[in-house]
Amino acid sequence: MNSSLSTSDSYAAMLAAVQAFHDKHRFAETGGEEMIYRVALMAEELGEISECVTKGKSREALAEELADLMILLIGTGIAGGLDLKAAFWAKMERLEEREARIVDGRIRVSEFADKNPS
Repeated sequence: MNSSLSTSDSYAAMLAAVQAFHDKHRFAETGGEEMIYRVALMAEELGEISECVTKGKSREALAEELADLMILLIGTGIAGGLDLKAAFWAKMERLEEREARIVDGRIRVSEFADKNPS
């Protein structure tokens, strides 16, 4: 991998690295970009993240599993022809407008059905 890509913190560099990985392994031609398959892979990664948390695995192991999920998310955006950067910022803008509530002792920032908390 290009060392400038591996040390960059920009989303563009991450996107380029994942695109290069897809190209290298011909994901588009070999079923690696099929959405159902990608969702199954993401579910698998969520299971591995859950295992890290529930079984007290190291922070490094958790970070690696989260990175796997992040790479899959970026790749799923590529596979779907989606602009995840734009979607991210549009969603953040909507989230900033939401109110927070404590639900079952934990903070939630959601679109609650009743707009007036009890």
